[in-house]
Amino acid sequence: MASISKLLLLLLCTYHTLVAHAGDDLRSYKPVGSPESATVNCSQPKAATPSSGGVTVPLHHRHGPCSRLPSTKAPTWEEILRHDQLRAAYVTRKFSGVKGGAGDVEQSDVTLPTRLGTSMSTLEYVMNVGIGSPAVTQTMSIDTGSDVSWVQCKPCSQCHSQANPLFDPSSSSTYSPFSCSSAACAQVSQDGQGNGCSGSQCQYIVTYGDQSSTAGTYSSDTLVLGSTAVKNFQFGCSQSNSGLLLTQQTAGLMGLGGGAESLVSQTAGTLGRAFSYCLPPNPGSRGFLTLGAPTSTSGFVTTPMYRNRRAPTFYAVRLEAIRVGGRQLNIPASVFSAVSIVDSGTIITRLPPTAYSALASAFKAGMKRYPTTGGSDTCFDFSGQSNISVPSVALVFSGGAVVNLAFDGIIQDGCLAFTDSGDDRSIGIIGNVQQRTFEVLYDVGGGSFGFKAGAC
Repeated sequence: MASISKLLLLLLCTYHTLVAHAGDDLRSYKPVGSPESATVNCSQPKAATPSSGGVTVPLHHRHGPCSRLPSTKAPTWEEILRHDQLRAAYVTRKFSGVKGGAGDVEQSDVTLPTRLGTSMSTLEYVMNVGIGSPAVTQTMSIDTGSDVSWVQCKPCSQCHSQANPLFDPSSSSTYSPFSCSSAACAQVSQDGQGNGCSGSQCQYIVTYGDQSSTAGTYSSDTLVLGSTAVKNFQFGCSQSNSGLLLTQQTAGLMGLGGGAESLVSQTAGTLGRAFSYCLPPNPGSRGFLTLGAPTSTSGFVTTPMYRNRRAPTFYAVRLEAIRVGGRQLNIPASVFSAVSIVDSGTIITRLPPTAYSALASAFKAGMKRYPTTGGSDTCFDFSGQSNISVPSVALVFSGGAVVNLAFDGIIQDGCLAFTDSGDDRSIGIIGNVQQRTFEVLYDVGGGSFGFKAGAC
């Protein structure tokens, strides 16, 4: 597929740190020292605070100095992109495979259950939460493409190593497994994630797109987010994992999808149906996650949110145009007939092939001062450069929302940080590279997205 070939070209470039600077027609970059060598305050998000309101907790890169995970070798860029392709293909297949395909969407809020799980291996961002009474700290990945949250629990027949001690349900005074006759067990079974009973206790199972799986007892306990306690939080108490989950090192996963079991849906009654995050640009930076984010859009550009009733996990936007160097590309409107999923777990943004081709051609025309490298005409040799300028890139969404990408969202590892989806009729995906440094507001109740630049 064309999308795979483009990704293989990206694999030829080497990982380095990028910083963003504003500009109308150019994005400029000046190399800096390793962020890991700088002093980092891991307890708080960046001083340039997120939108006020709700509950805000820090977000960290899983391989950064604040993640609390063991210091291990980060995956190579080649490994990251290989798993990213698997995730993107799975998300596309699941969303497009439902009745009506990618076009069967509406601008409305849907709270139907979901059967979907995605690849765990591309999840890059983690948060520290407390579970139980007394609360025990657990480092969990976040994922907008998943609904069921879970943590590894004692006793565990097959668990991966993790930075935190395994959660011990017997040590928590507020832990309670759901019975097989409970409404929560009926819900998780209806969603295709029930796994019967063990004695009288409800069992769950989630299988992800990379064929990893987690299974155990579906339960509730107190969840602590910063100074806020969420009582009776429903989650999977995992006692068996398989596949790539065995290499994770995180304690588990926090689902931020749109399904009934997600953290967002569970806290809607107390915190409201909006959340936001800012994904940090590199492992040494920090971002934030806000639950119950205010729906005021001051400082944001906004665009409608689209949902598919049969795949309610996912949140989507409609891309209408692309600008390079301040000029809108000549791309037929029909190319953008399918929506694009906004996903925290996919790395590289996928565009319809016609749109990607137009973007790549216009971008290359503005990069003639730099030699290409690695056999790719969209990867560039910046060696010996003290200051780099590249054409600006902006994504234009329905309603006229213009998102001017940071340098980090244009160039990654010296390459244009986009690829094609393989089919103009297929859905697109807005990956986390393009989202980094923006506060991305998911107003689920109001049916809209917001983007605010320079938030972390």
